[in-house]
Amino acid sequence: MKKLLMGNEAIAYGALEAGIAFATGYPGTPSTEVIETIARLKPEVFAEWAPNEKVALEEAAGVSYAGLRSLVTMKCVGLNVAADPLMSLAYSGVEGGLVILVADDPGPHTSQTEQDDRYYGKLSLLPVLEPYDPQEAHDLIIYAYELSEKYKVPVIFRTTTRVNHTTADVEVGEFKTLERKPHFKKDIERYVRASMEGNRKRHKWLNDTLRKIEDEFNALKFNWIEGEGEIGIIVEGAPYNYVKEVLPEIGENFKILKLSTPHPLPRRLVIEFLKSVKRVIVIEEGAPFLEEEIKIVAYEEGLRVPIFGKRTGHLPLEGELTPRLVRNALLKLLGKEEEELKLPKEVEDAQALAPKRPPVMCPGCPHRGSYRALLDALRELGYGKFDIPIHGDIGCYALSLLPPLEAIWTEFVMGASISLANGQSVALGKKVVATIGDSTFFHNGIQPLIDAVYKNLDVLVLILDNRTTAMTGHQPHPGTGGSETGRNFTEIDIEALVRAIGVKYVKTVDPYNLKETKEAIKEAMRVKGPAVIIARRECVIPVIRRGEIGEIPVVIEDKCTGCKACILLTGCPALVYDPETRKVKIDNLICTGCGLCNQTCPFDAIKFPSEL
Repeated sequence: MKKLLMGNEAIAYGALEAGIAFATGYPGTPSTEVIETIARLKPEVFAEWAPNEKVALEEAAGVSYAGLRSLVTMKCVGLNVAADPLMSLAYSGVEGGLVILVADDPGPHTSQTEQDDRYYGKLSLLPVLEPYDPQEAHDLIIYAYELSEKYKVPVIFRTTTRVNHTTADVEVGEFKTLERKPHFKKDIERYVRASMEGNRKRHKWLNDTLRKIEDEFNALKFNWIEGEGEIGIIVEGAPYNYVKEVLPEIGENFKILKLSTPHPLPRRLVIEFLKSVKRVIVIEEGAPFLEEEIKIVAYEEGLRVPIFGKRTGHLPLEGELTPRLVRNALLKLLGKEEEELKLPKEVEDAQALAPKRPPVMCPGCPHRGSYRALLDALRELGYGKFDIPIHGDIGCYALSLLPPLEAIWTEFVMGASISLANGQSVALGKKVVATIGDSTFFHNGIQPLIDAVYKNLDVLVLILDNRTTAMTGHQPHPGTGGSETGRNFTEIDIEALVRAIGVKYVKTVDPYNLKETKEAIKEAMRVKGPAVIIARRECVIPVIRRGEIGEIPVVIEDKCTGCKACILLTGCPALVYDPETRKVKIDNLICTGCGLCNQTCPFDAIKFPSEL
């Protein structure tokens, strides 16, 4: 049957049709919906989030060693975290099919970098597949499991944002449950990496396997040649859609080689194509990976066909491709006048009229209280605005970099806030602050905190525990005890964990209570060595969905002086200054009753109805 599916949903359907028994990963846009869809469609599949991508891949490997099929999902930077097991897993290989879905984010829209994870295929000597639309994503992932089991290797399944989040009609089939009895056979040479001679044998096995896979890719149905002409286009992934869209407007005949297998490159197919055209342009999302590989093939075969692409300036090295960029690249190749990339006037006019909407913490976000209390505590301790570095981490709380808080100085990678603070406490010889979310703490924050205790480093770690993985859509994590499929899991107590590590000063506070939080921070700053404050208050979005928001405060107009202190200190979007009355008003439609404005007003002009 046909269903209207997002690319991520189509991937989930395909994985279930392939008979997976296990799915895991770490949430991160643009990959998140795959696990959520599997959990919703077939709860009997063990589809649950892992603390981080490394753990996820290792757990999936354990399943695949036992002969069952597994799926691991992550965003582009997540494969950096999983790179260690990836390399060894390539040597050991798998029994049950294992697919590693890594969603690259050209743009980048929601990621620290625009890294291109096709290079991990080359580094690990593993095959990489890439679909161009949701239907091919569905079909290709089914093939990925066949490929994985045929050659006993994990398969990297690379997508980009426009495939993950594009919606289209997708032909789907029935979900399968493979009747397999899991079994793990002891094989030292294969599974023990300390066996050095065995590693050399496994390396040779892997190289031989890759050559066999390349031979299969030469005749793969997901790679094809279409069209006629002396000018060639080699294209991979989502940009194939852009090529098909703009070609009718160009008015020239092109011959197209569409690829879904960037690694190993199907050399025989590429050579055949290069010999049939007089010049070629390579169109791909991300780095010039395919362009470089094709130029190597042409050089080795002595082919003199000119090859253009990102390296020759026909396409940008940065950012996401668009139909207009592809059209201009083809026009430049033809020596025709390129289209001005300026937006149409009507679009510019509409943008000028549209109100500016910078990202902002939600009304009632507990992180707003945490950072307000932190900044006030440092000020009351006599520190200037730039005296104490405040390191941020990956999560909603990174928005604290914006006015009026302007709190964090860095946002690097998952868990790095504590590591950076550790190093700077040594370099600067004073206490340094790290702020980290609860999910990020479990992901990669525990180890640097252990190091802070082990070395008695002078850091204050503020764990912003909003009881969920909020930034990516409120997924559960070890600190919530929640499950994606409703299974009963154990909740890990962050305070007990921190105490067990050996932190002497640990205190849990409510960030809605500014005075309590501020006083705890002041105490912690006086402690020599590591100190931890857990600012615990549930993310306001689930609270709103349950209809459990508190009383909505009111502004007492006689007392309000219009000083805007409540706005300037909190930045809450529910607080609005009325230039006509020169008073502050509260937007009852979005206010959640957190009470921070009530605590920051210097004239006691904001009260809850129950206080009047």
